[in-house]
Amino acid sequence: MTEPLLRLTAGREAGGRPRHALLNFATLVLCGLLAGLVVAAAMFPALAASGLAAKAGAESFEALPSELTTTQAPQATEVYAADGKTLISRFFDENRHDVAFGQIAEPMREAIIAAEDHNFYVHKGVDAKGIARAALNNSAGGGKQGASTLTMQFVRMSVTYTAPTYADAVKAGEDNAARKVREARLALQAEKKFSKDEILTRYLNLAPFGHSTYGVYAASQFYFGKQPKDLTIAESALLASLVRSPTYYDPIDPEGKERALERRNWVIGQMVEIKAITAAEGEVAKKEKLVVKGKRPPNGCTVTKPNDWGFFCDYFRRWWLQQEAFGATGYDRERLLHGGGYRVVTTLDPKAQKKARDNVEQYLKTGNKHALMVAAVEPGSGRVRALATNRVFKLDNSANKPSSNPQNSGQRGTYPNTTNPLLTGGSGYQAGSTFKIFTLVAALEKGYPLDYPINAPQRYPSKYHGASGDAACPGTDRWCPGNSSAGLAGMHNAWTAFGKSVNTYFVPLEEQAGAANAVAVAKKLGIRFLSEQDIEMANDRAAADDWGSFTLGVSGTTPLDLANAYATLAADGKHCEPIPVQEIKDIHGKSLDVAKPRCDQAVDREVARAAIDAARCPVGDQSAFGECHGSTSAAAHTAIGHPIAGKTGTTDSHRTASLVVTSRSMAVAGILADPDWPETTANMSHDIVNPAVYETLADIMRGRPQQNFPRPSEAIAYGEQRSIPDVSCQPVDAAKSTLESQGFRVEVNPEPVGSACPAGSVARTEPAGRTIDGGLVVLRTSNGVPDATATAPPAR
Repeated sequence: MTEPLLRLTAGREAGGRPRHALLNFATLVLCGLLAGLVVAAAMFPALAASGLAAKAGAESFEALPSELTTTQAPQATEVYAADGKTLISRFFDENRHDVAFGQIAEPMREAIIAAEDHNFYVHKGVDAKGIARAALNNSAGGGKQGASTLTMQFVRMSVTYTAPTYADAVKAGEDNAARKVREARLALQAEKKFSKDEILTRYLNLAPFGHSTYGVYAASQFYFGKQPKDLTIAESALLASLVRSPTYYDPIDPEGKERALERRNWVIGQMVEIKAITAAEGEVAKKEKLVVKGKRPPNGCTVTKPNDWGFFCDYFRRWWLQQEAFGATGYDRERLLHGGGYRVVTTLDPKAQKKARDNVEQYLKTGNKHALMVAAVEPGSGRVRALATNRVFKLDNSANKPSSNPQNSGQRGTYPNTTNPLLTGGSGYQAGSTFKIFTLVAALEKGYPLDYPINAPQRYPSKYHGASGDAACPGTDRWCPGNSSAGLAGMHNAWTAFGKSVNTYFVPLEEQAGAANAVAVAKKLGIRFLSEQDIEMANDRAAADDWGSFTLGVSGTTPLDLANAYATLAADGKHCEPIPVQEIKDIHGKSLDVAKPRCDQAVDREVARAAIDAARCPVGDQSAFGECHGSTSAAAHTAIGHPIAGKTGTTDSHRTASLVVTSRSMAVAGILADPDWPETTANMSHDIVNPAVYETLADIMRGRPQQNFPRPSEAIAYGEQRSIPDVSCQPVDAAKSTLESQGFRVEVNPEPVGSACPAGSVARTEPAGRTIDGGLVVLRTSNGVPDATATAPPAR
């Protein structure tokens, strides 16, 4: 309900401007007559039964409409940080927040009675003497006097709020005899339904006080920056003055301030007259200087303090609008957010948020066209603890710099100001090799142990077709991925391949586990597919099974989803939807279930533990079996000093750079990208994103107890081990036949090695001694020249 409409329904005119005297007199006389009949009916039921009231034109005396007792005026929803004290923002169409009788200072209660209804605690809802007195005064040309009691005004505002349409609301405020009679009738019924204190409280919670503030709580906050229980006599008198006409007596408007002061002092005089205060107290209150703050409360996410909280606030708002618990449609949910009066305690940790923001700013300041985005999620609950980026959450982009995308030259970019959901939505960003974890989990689910060996060449001719250019094997359309350096080629298991990020290990592993299964794992761990193309691929199993590049992270994702996926594995496979709230209470103080974590066992506990054990290698930690040999971000473990797991990710041409690191109690993911130009030709540096991520986790973990990751079973780590027959110095074909007859898979590495065996024969096997049942054995051929420095890989 808009302020002008409420003023309309209040039926008052600023400064007592005169109306047509005859109409006023006739209306008040009629109301006086009817009020007398109403009072009589209340006192003598037999009189009402005689039909005299009906003959006088009044409506029948009926029960108070249920809408007036059950319908709640719109209330502001207040949103707090995880400490339950720090206000993030408020959402409202009408700035109102109901308070109880005891939360309103006594001077405020007395001031409104003194200003509006001296006999409030005496009459039964209609003041017949007051009506007659007002009629005589107004008809005689005296100062304008109202005849409505506080109860009648309460009824009028309630009828307005329960009106189904705008036209009905206007009709409810029409200045005519019928409306006044109906108010009188309902006022009598209201006095039967509610106590005087309840009526006074409801009135003070409904009344408009100007500047889009409704109710005494919002008014005391806006004008004086305090709770209504702390209002002084002078402050109370000023607020009571505003009810008559918030615009005419506006103390913020230079023209209205003098009128407001005069009206305030008049109310103080009335407080003395009804003996609410002493004459001495009144004189002191009148001498108090009129000082108002006029501080508007935050409304929405663009006004959060500090500003970087706006991205989390917006994430919360978007989450709310998706919850069916708040209504069947987005419109219904938004109305409830802006008018339901909820108290929301979010998951935002102010300390974690500050650390994340500080680290982002340290490594890439706001104003840079590239976006450094960091998200923190709590394993086992999905609670989002921080969302930080080097952007200002602001609608105004007039000062933004040009878009970095050459195709959008002349357009403004999204930096430094944007309200785009960079960390939680949009089409996302490629996260590179961080996606290898999904292939590893799919393989573990298929029974492949961590020690599963694959001979990884520098370039691998995959089974996937449709490639072109440098991505294709020469002369074919087969996809032929390679490694970042030639030194990565050779025999690897999951520990070493994940630690060193060996592409040509994970592509054949994906072939064996099934690309569609890797996609399914990503879904289970919380990866949303954001672009239309990715959604189509992920939902078509045949297409997904041919999505070979999926393991290298070509699908768009967000820092939030990436952090949550690794948090799921850190929580022994327990997946929880990312959630921005930890408590929501409705206007009656009832906690809502919608704020509870929503979790399921996404993957087997042993599978999750094994995946985490391999994921300890890339970030400089050590697996439970001591199998980590090589890393891509060893500095992470040094900085954090807690058991951690994670993975770096880099896309083709370094268009994005990513790092995700998780402990048992917190997962942090970061992506460095160009939101305006995803196909940027700039190189995204791990020197920027990596420290921003691991130093954020280090700051969060500081002072927390050490928690190690549970050790996975020997079976899932190594599988069933079998001895490898000694085929040294045998012809290649004979050795291959021997090994295949034992159930091993056999490959031949054509590059010879130094050996005393005859040239062209088998020099050794990789691995040597033992491997898993059905595992891969690579034959190395001899060049016939003994190499004293050559040593075979140790047997396991």
